[in-house]
Amino acid sequence: MCFDPFASMPTDLSRFLPTGYDRNRSVAVIAGNGVYPQLTTSALRKQGIPVRLVGFEGETAPELIESFPESERRIMHVGQLGRMLKALREFEAGYAIMAGQITPRRLFHGLRPDLKTAAILLRLKKKNAETIFGAIAEEIEGIQVGLMDARAFLDDHLALDGPMTTGRMKVDGDTIMHGVEIAREVARLDIGQGVVVRKGTVVAVEAFEGTDEMLRRAGGFKTDGMVFVKTVKPRQDFRFDVPVFGHRTLETMREASIEVAVLEAGNTLILERESVLAQANSWGIHLIGFRP
Repeated sequence: MCFDPFASMPTDLSRFLPTGYDRNRSVAVIAGNGVYPQLTTSALRKQGIPVRLVGFEGETAPELIESFPESERRIMHVGQLGRMLKALREFEAGYAIMAGQITPRRLFHGLRPDLKTAAILLRLKKKNAETIFGAIAEEIEGIQVGLMDARAFLDDHLALDGPMTTGRMKVDGDTIMHGVEIAREVARLDIGQGVVVRKGTVVAVEAFEGTDEMLRRAGGFKTDGMVFVKTVKPRQDFRFDVPVFGHRTLETMREASIEVAVLEAGNTLILERESVLAQANSWGIHLIGFRP
């Protein structure tokens, strides 16, 4: 299958669907943790699209699992790729979509690789999230299941261009542009997708630990005027790597006394966008979108 994030059909569902998308074929949601897979599942159900669940022990929300009848869900340990592929065949899934994070530490502790996963890990020269999930994507599409852009069906949750909240900011445009430049370079080097800057100084850079831990580190400096910037890599694979901002990150910003978040418009998902923006306004936190 040929995947085009800007395919024109069918625009009534999402602009991130593959060319020739068939809404009558089932979509298997490969669900990590958090609210992300629940939003995707709800969007699919709202459109009347048949949906199945591949969930993971200790990651996928129990309430999401319980919303599927046993015949339409498969729950496994992280690392059981062979079992995942078997589930997709049993579902006769036309498509799959990865939604929600797998706790990063599981790549070091708690991973239970089966023979299929072990073979992939053995052949990979670089073992990071991009190479591992890229190899998994190849295996999924190798059984004729189209792995979809993970932004699909969540168009209404994407960051918008320009100010998304109200009120006057205390941060100047030069600081924001400096943050965007640093974030793009960090992303280009495949270090991470987020940075915190302050008046020309790089305060913190996101690496393997993730966004929230980076924000907590930045908060340890106990200073004002900090700006959090989140972007994407030049060749981002949106099938398994979508920048996400939600209530948890907003709460972490508040705890760290970071009052401005600058997010790449059209590429960053603001999960539960309406309520996140309302909460940001009530806390005096500014959210701004910038063009790719």
